[in-house]
Amino acid sequence: MGQILQNGERLLLSLWVGAIWSIGYLAVPTLFLSLEDRAVAGMVAGKLLTGVSLIGLGCGSALLSMFWMQCKKPLQEWRVQLLLLMLLLVVLGEFALQPQMAALKAAGLVEGSGAAARFGVIHGLAAIFYLASAIIGVVLLALIGSPPRECLREDE
Repeated sequence: MGQILQNGERLLLSLWVGAIWSIGYLAVPTLFLSLEDRAVAGMVAGKLLTGVSLIGLGCGSALLSMFWMQCKKPLQEWRVQLLLLMLLLVVLGEFALQPQMAALKAAGLVEGSGAAARFGVIHGLAAIFYLASAIIGVVLLALIGSPPRECLREDE
């Protein structure tokens, strides 16, 4: 049973972390380099990043369920703590920061304006959250199965 859960963990994390890296650090920069219209590039990038967030919410929820099933005290397990941090970063980015950026864009951004400066700050914070998730995900992937988990239930 432990190997099945470990393989499931590896699969879900690979899907999530692969999406983070491939979309955020390959597809989105390519959009901005390839399209002359930055507004169109930004709109498509936003939709792609929302897709990554949804993948993260799905995979993260499934991973949490797996840990809850196999751990006596899941909140004391370091993998669960890192996973919860990743999910928190996704939720904050998608449901707190992204709507603020969309509202600022919808109101019209003028270069050098206060709204443009605010957008830049929020966008920078979102980029930091995204990078932190990407790094945490790689750490989680690299450490699957090592060191041995101490969270297996007593009945196993």
